[in-house]
Amino acid sequence: MNEFDFGIEGRVARIVLDRPESQNLLSRDLLLSLRTVASDLAANSDIQVLTITGKGTECFSSGILTPALRAEMVKDEILRLIRLANETFDAIEALPQIVIAGLNGYVRAGAVELILACDIRIAGDHVRLSSPEAKWGGFPGAGAPVRLPNIIGAGRTLELLCTAREIRADEMERIGLIERMVAKEDLHAEVDRLARVIADNGPLATRGTKRIVRSRMESGFRAARELSDALRSALEWAHDVDEGIAAAREGRKPNFTGR
Repeated sequence: MNEFDFGIEGRVARIVLDRPESQNLLSRDLLLSLRTVASDLAANSDIQVLTITGKGTECFSSGILTPALRAEMVKDEILRLIRLANETFDAIEALPQIVIAGLNGYVRAGAVELILACDIRIAGDHVRLSSPEAKWGGFPGAGAPVRLPNIIGAGRTLELLCTAREIRADEMERIGLIERMVAKEDLHAEVDRLARVIADNGPLATRGTKRIVRSRMESGFRAARELSDALRSALEWAHDVDEGIAAAREGRKPNFTGR
């Protein structure tokens, strides 16, 4: 079964996540496939825009790891999956094409980190987003603490990631996490419209602009990503992570000790 649909129309490439049985969970196979697509697109001078969305109007993606999934994996497997997610999201962010995320439904955990690697984000007015990792005793390990401050600022990043609260599309637009909010039923059409507008413009203009914008943030980004990887690896063996995941699975309040 295909985990996403991929197509090209003119200068626009489209990825549509299609794993309804798992709420578009970003599995190892899906992440590997996305990384391959990004590698192929990086060398394709004919494509000027990539759009990423989910099928339908209810779910963009539920992320990479859930408490239930973690219980089935050993820690080394978990870290390998997180590193793969980082490699995949870095490859998407590094694309010369403009990448548009169309948020057609709720966005959770690692899926937040996928959309942060995109250049432009558009959401339906029904969308809800959350990074619940702090409730599980950890922090997002696939780029959120690195990329999010450049988009919404340091204070709002700390508030969102450290409270793990869910926010709605109107707040996402107000704080600059998304560029535009549209009616639920108009999301897919608006993503396609914007992609065509950008694709019709000069490739040297759009690719050059993206390259300049990204280079402005590069030096600080590298250091932050290295620190994130080091801290996330150490975190996996902490007591609080095991306690947080166990509490989430058992439906109780966790007893964190800072160890």
